[in-house]
Amino acid sequence: MSEWKETTLGEICLKITDGAHHSPKEFDGGKPMFSVKNMRDQGFDYNGVKTISDEDFVKLVNSGCQPQKDDILIAKDGSVMKHIFRVKGDIDYVLLSSIAIVRPDKSKVNPSYLVYAIKDPLTTDLILNNFVGGSGVPRIVLKDFKKVDLTIPSIETQKSIASILSSLDDKIDLLHRQNATLEKMAETLFRQWFVERRPEPVEGEAKEEWKMGKLTDEFDFIMGASPPGESYNEEGIGIPMYQGNADFGFRFPVNRVFTTDPKRFAEKYDTLISVRAPVGEQNMANERCCIGRGVAALRYKFDNSFYTYTYYKIKSLMDEIKQFNETGTVFGSISKSDFENIEIIIPDKISILKFQDIIKPLDDKIITNSIQIRTLTALRDTLLPKLMSGEIRVL
Repeated sequence: MSEWKETTLGEICLKITDGAHHSPKEFDGGKPMFSVKNMRDQGFDYNGVKTISDEDFVKLVNSGCQPQKDDILIAKDGSVMKHIFRVKGDIDYVLLSSIAIVRPDKSKVNPSYLVYAIKDPLTTDLILNNFVGGSGVPRIVLKDFKKVDLTIPSIETQKSIASILSSLDDKIDLLHRQNATLEKMAETLFRQWFVERRPEPVEGEAKEEWKMGKLTDEFDFIMGASPPGESYNEEGIGIPMYQGNADFGFRFPVNRVFTTDPKRFAEKYDTLISVRAPVGEQNMANERCCIGRGVAALRYKFDNSFYTYTYYKIKSLMDEIKQFNETGTVFGSISKSDFENIEIIIPDKISILKFQDIIKPLDDKIITNSIQIRTLTALRDTLLPKLMSGEIRVL
């Protein structure tokens, strides 16, 4: 450890700031303006991003609200420290103040290494416990952020550590992108078959009539119920419990909380929906689990193996389901009776079976990729603190 030295974030960075403290008027077809809500693990999600006029964009660029390549972006407000990543590629956007911009001094610290140094659980805990304020929405206090203590090795060792961890993140990112492509293909085919047009009947087969019905005519539906607070734990005792959108990942939830006294259950491969604050985020259970009051579970009434059809059918109803975000005096919510009253078109069984036969292999590939992602993520998260502390030495 003799090559390692103690420093602070302010000593190894050229700039620590955030984005715009005012939000210009939205302008259709304009330039993207990202907030913390658009952040993901490896970059930004352009879906639903606010766009602003070229004039407002230039003003914000000139005022320092556009990051540079190799800057580190950190979720600063709300979901503090949830997302941290290095800026890569083209920068066609500006940022709101909910995102911190950290500009490394490359003569002192490797940008990729700095990302992992900040993600190190010891550093994350230090920041959350000492540099976060706000009476309502939690936020990093930037004027003190430069005081965050770090212990760093030589630049060459930093590069070696970053290379090991980045190789894992690159594999994870590739699998995520494969999954997004596969899901988009399946979603497109579902819409072509069941929303935009009905498939032609197979010659020699009698085509059942499609009919109107309610959501519960086709799917079993379970509203969640939260267990007693004293049954919660983060040590893996009992079964996983999902309480809402905060637990949801790309396809499967993340195991954060467990309970020893579950009240309502979802079964493996049930479709999960957040039913409050916000309504309509969607996932799939990857094991039997407890669902809290912020989650509902759905499965096909007539065959539990039709989880692929169920998942994409519910996804096709999201515009209608998300309208319930506008209800409620404090936050949006959807009730059991609201779900029961959603009207749907119920296709014939032959069409559903054909869709299952075609799409299930794609969806099973998504599931396999997701298992790999979980394995690689666990390996990365195990290695990260050991590499950052020098417990595992690199050449």
